[in-house]
Amino acid sequence: MGRQDFRSIYHSPMSFTVENLTGDRSEQYRQLIAQAQALVAGETDRVANAANLSALLFHTLPELNWAGFYFYDGTELVVGPFQGKPACVRIALGRGVCGTAAETKATQIVPDVHEFPGHIACDADSRSEIVVPLVHRGRLVGVLDLDSPKPGRFDDVDRTGLEALAEVFLATLPQP
Repeated sequence: MGRQDFRSIYHSPMSFTVENLTGDRSEQYRQLIAQAQALVAGETDRVANAANLSALLFHTLPELNWAGFYFYDGTELVVGPFQGKPACVRIALGRGVCGTAAETKATQIVPDVHEFPGHIACDADSRSEIVVPLVHRGRLVGVLDLDSPKPGRFDDVDRTGLEALAEVFLATLPQP
């Protein structure tokens, strides 16, 4: 299916259909990225796009209990749009999994959050976490954070897929 065909089916000003993912996990991420591209097509508001992408992730990927964004305000990370239980509002750079991903600008995969030094427990049900830093033109924008109640839920397939999804989000940001 061509890109234009996909948009006409999945993206309109009034509706969007989340399609079930099929195939192996790499193929599922390719499908998820195509859905994300259609969802944000033509929209440059970062809050709107983060809100819709959070919902897409939360309702599409299995075994999640939190999916969302933290935005960097120049000093610390501040919670942005998300799906899940209420979250920690502010996170210092270098603190917890999100702060570590932001400070190092490297994706963090944590199989067991109880073993991560300085983990911030916003939801006691979370057992594993992946955090992708959002870096646009060399500048930290924030992080994309996913939590799961299942230990070891995230791996390199998730890293690759979520980093690609983060690029879809970053491509919607206005040029500085």
